[in-house]
Amino acid sequence: MRLRSDTHPADGVLRRLVDEPAGVPDADRAHVAGCPACLHRFAAVADDAAATASAMAGSAAAPDVDRGWQRLQAATRPTAAATAATARTAAPRSWRNRLRSPVVAAAGVVLVVGGAGAAAAGDWVQVFRTEEIAPVAVTEADLVALPDLSAYGTLRAVSEPDVREVPDAVAAEEATGLEVPQVDELPRGVTGEPAYTVGGQLVAEFTFSADRAAQAAATAGEELPEVPAGLDGSTFRLTAGPGVAAVWSEARGLPALAVGRVTAPTAESSGVPFEVARDHLLSLPGLPDALADQLRTFTGDGTTLPLPVPAELVTTSTTEVDGAPATVLASRDGLVHGVVWVADGVVTGVAGTISEDEVLDVARGLR
Repeated sequence: MRLRSDTHPADGVLRRLVDEPAGVPDADRAHVAGCPACLHRFAAVADDAAATASAMAGSAAAPDVDRGWQRLQAATRPTAAATAATARTAAPRSWRNRLRSPVVAAAGVVLVVGGAGAAAAGDWVQVFRTEEIAPVAVTEADLVALPDLSAYGTLRAVSEPDVREVPDAVAAEEATGLEVPQVDELPRGVTGEPAYTVGGQLVAEFTFSADRAAQAAATAGEELPEVPAGLDGSTFRLTAGPGVAAVWSEARGLPALAVGRVTAPTAESSGVPFEVARDHLLSLPGLPDALADQLRTFTGDGTTLPLPVPAELVTTSTTEVDGAPATVLASRDGLVHGVVWVADGVVTGVAGTISEDEVLDVARGLR
């Protein structure tokens, strides 16, 4: 059993980074992110956690498949479509944990371009709408180093999605108002009827605080960059959903095939020009330089949603589904594949323990 040394966090701290990263002190997160030995230990602890969960499923053959599914799930988790597709197995607190993640903040707030879109209800101005998705490579060191978003302001869930199972496709459509995806021909080995899961609209607001950001910078031994006029106290709202997923499970209870659909995310601002907010937020201490550089490339017209992908675990490629640009994801062990795309304001995702060709056949055959 490894014990804590004078400089390295104990294994229990590393395990908490897997299960509840927001609960790990910033000093420990910063140490692990910059320490090759601790990163190696962290990877081993994460693998042990996945293997333990798999073994508890009661099948000697389960660990590799389960781990592959978890890797793809982790890669797609920041998108609303994947959240809907995997919601049946998510703990209720996971919504709050995900909202606290700086990756989610970067995907839903930091990257949108101010001035895009039209005025929304009240004083809100729409600054982002999802028309396509593009992957952003995130390393284990990036994920460990990212601070809790609450260090820079106040994050609150205005409404949570109330994820639940419904008896059939008719009930799913009534609950969400979305056209439930229908699979004409199931891949080889996928049989039976799917279970349907629905979720309502998720709305989250982040209000930037210059005082909190200054405290976070001081804790990191850095000085807060000058805060642009009007940014302190400004609020950004991220909206996603409702969503629906149809999931076919195999004998071990793992998803053999999941098809999800969700109303695409949008973002609004309380009025501050977003290019000002974007540039300042990406300069704050805590966001790894390489990741910030990638995020700065998402300027355009505020229509491309970044999809954070763990580079060590998942590969990505591009294709088209019915004329729309799509991102293909594959676990590096080759066991799980998925594809996600946007059309007419709706994000659709298909994933499973099937081949890439089978995933694309299902995606292109949906009706």
